[in-house]
Amino acid sequence: MMTNKNLLSLVTATLLTGFQLLGQGTAADYKRSADYGKMVADKVINNPFTVQWIDKEQRLWYVNNTEKGREYIVVDAGNARKEKAFDHARLAAALAKASNEKVNADSLPISGLEFKANNNIEFQAFRKKWSVQLSDYSIRDKGTATTDDRRGGRGGGGYWGQRRDDSQGEPITSPDSAWVAYVKNNNVFVYPKGKPAEEVQLSFDGSPGEYYAGYLSWSPDSKKLATHKIRPNTPRTIYFIQSSPVDQLQPKLESRNYLKPGDALPQKQPVLFIPQTKKMYAVDPALIPNQYDVSWIQWRKDSRAFTFEYNQRGHQQYAVYSVDANTGVTKALIDERSKTFVEYSGKKYRKDINDGKEIIWASERDGWNHLYLYDGETGKVKNQITKGNWVVRKVVHVDEEKRFLIFEGSGREAGQDPYLIQYYRVNFDGKGFTALTSENGNHSAVFSSDFSKFVDTYSRVDMPPVKVLRSATDGKVILELEKADISALQQTAWKQTEVFTAKARDGVTDIWGIIARPSNFDPNKKYPVIEYIYAGPQGSFVPKTFSTNPSGLNTVAELGFIVVQIDGMGTSNRSKAFHDVAWKNLKDAGFPDRILWMKEAAKKYPYMDISRVGIFGTSAGGQNAAGAVLFHPEFYKVAVAACGCHDNRMDKMWWNEQWMGYPIGEHYAECSNIVNAHKLEGKLMLIVGEMDDNVDPSSTYQFVNALIKAKKDHEFIMVPGMGHSNGGPYGIRKTHDFFVKHLLGVNPPVWEGQKEVF
Repeated sequence: MMTNKNLLSLVTATLLTGFQLLGQGTAADYKRSADYGKMVADKVINNPFTVQWIDKEQRLWYVNNTEKGREYIVVDAGNARKEKAFDHARLAAALAKASNEKVNADSLPISGLEFKANNNIEFQAFRKKWSVQLSDYSIRDKGTATTDDRRGGRGGGGYWGQRRDDSQGEPITSPDSAWVAYVKNNNVFVYPKGKPAEEVQLSFDGSPGEYYAGYLSWSPDSKKLATHKIRPNTPRTIYFIQSSPVDQLQPKLESRNYLKPGDALPQKQPVLFIPQTKKMYAVDPALIPNQYDVSWIQWRKDSRAFTFEYNQRGHQQYAVYSVDANTGVTKALIDERSKTFVEYSGKKYRKDINDGKEIIWASERDGWNHLYLYDGETGKVKNQITKGNWVVRKVVHVDEEKRFLIFEGSGREAGQDPYLIQYYRVNFDGKGFTALTSENGNHSAVFSSDFSKFVDTYSRVDMPPVKVLRSATDGKVILELEKADISALQQTAWKQTEVFTAKARDGVTDIWGIIARPSNFDPNKKYPVIEYIYAGPQGSFVPKTFSTNPSGLNTVAELGFIVVQIDGMGTSNRSKAFHDVAWKNLKDAGFPDRILWMKEAAKKYPYMDISRVGIFGTSAGGQNAAGAVLFHPEFYKVAVAACGCHDNRMDKMWWNEQWMGYPIGEHYAECSNIVNAHKLEGKLMLIVGEMDDNVDPSSTYQFVNALIKAKKDHEFIMVPGMGHSNGGPYGIRKTHDFFVKHLLGVNPPVWEGQKEVF
């Protein structure tokens, strides 16, 4: 009689054999995944990778990749003409002779190319700087090339959370060089330059617990002085044990200044001093209560006033205040409010016009991110500059004299992906609105120094790039530059990523995403589905430009999966309502939309097996991936979460309070993976770097602790010495193996250098 155990073993063996016959998750698949980059490398030609305008000229240059190699092109924008920048063979010969190195004319080893006056060019090659006269190709060695090594340490040379000691500062000389201002014993002093014995004390109430900032700001006319009076907070320190330092045997203890949600913040009070009369005017604290931040002081050029910005904690009020420099009277010029959040961290835009007589300001007050023109004296809105059910993404240029601006926007062109960036021009009064681009693609512009022309490159995930020269006045194409050729790519086994849309949870809103398939795709097979997720509310994340491997999805697909990426509700760059889904609810992560999207895709493509769905992500995506198997285990079966902020109270203050709000409430716990660890179903692997100073690694450790206490099976990888990442090559391989094992039911191939033990 067959026991249940024997029956289970037989079923498992049958399933394993079946999947192995399908050829998914095999050593050959792993090799094809590893070699994917080689397969697609250099298969897209006529796709320039550098475009640069020549300073203050109507000329530009770019480097084109041709079948033969790299080709340098110069464009005369004024005459709509392009030609080779120089004779590649003659330049190669001159450089080879001067450097005594081998030089290929089709792959010139040059960098830092500059076009100089009198038909000269300069560049770096072979660790030297060279100058070439193009009239006769005479070449001159200009000495050793300078290098700009900015690699530094972790964080690109500085830790993001480090705070400067604002109680300290150097003495500041007034613009007319008559006075010197400084802080001593926490108070403000001035003295006539060169006569420090004649110092005058301007404040008397400073103390270590409430000091005047060492950052002092003179008015342009040298008659007034301003700074902040600051009540400091108690800093929070997080600690790391570097277990395996490279320079010693024993571990090291490191620390970081790292404010978390709910921690106390400094409170700042702008203060105006008039040294001649010794008068002092302090901004009423009632105008700026419960601060998240008060910005530094910005003087008007005529010294009539200074402005500062006030961001209330909780991010539901953001204001611009003006302080009269003669009376100290403070008034609000802009007072932006929201019932959810004002996205100061990503959408704030302010441009003062004519020394603040007017202000251009970005706001989502009508439900979409648009620009408004304010009267800079009264604080009244003169007019809305842009409007409609679409969004302004970025202001590129403001012409104060001609009173127009150029900006990036998305969602305006009917029938297009609402995330595709287009370029527009509009006058300050909202009139003269002109679409500078409109083709169905994601546009990227490089403007001439006078903003009269621009090089426009546009593409989609499913459309190769096109590059043209356009007028920045009306958008007309002046000259077609290059059109990418993917014919060589199409002759490989490469599968183009597909753009797919489905309706959101409201049944109305379109949700956009992409689908990647393996190069040996067979529609008669069944493929598990893996979602690559990052649902951080600070942006939208599905690639929109052409790529042979967008987000690296194809590399994962090669192992025998369909891989998708989706922007669900709660992410940015759509309407305010679309974005607000994230407010105080980061656990939502757009999952209802993502699940509906995949179900619709599976209806169209039955080979997508949504009974076997995996998910992986890093950072906020790590929080999302783990949340998938906690809050939606009926759909997501396997997850890999790298360096996730598994409880938003454990992560950095600025990011989490922006979306989760202040004060800290029960909603933080409701969204916590740690608090909800007992809900785990399916398979989960956690990855963290022990030196992650972006997301406190204790967030992952506490999640592991909660899973252990809840007796939940999981896997955990801590990578010694590593910072904020997906685990590097080791973590990526472990991620692949985890999905192969638990979604395909196949034992992953043995790692190189190891032997099979069973």
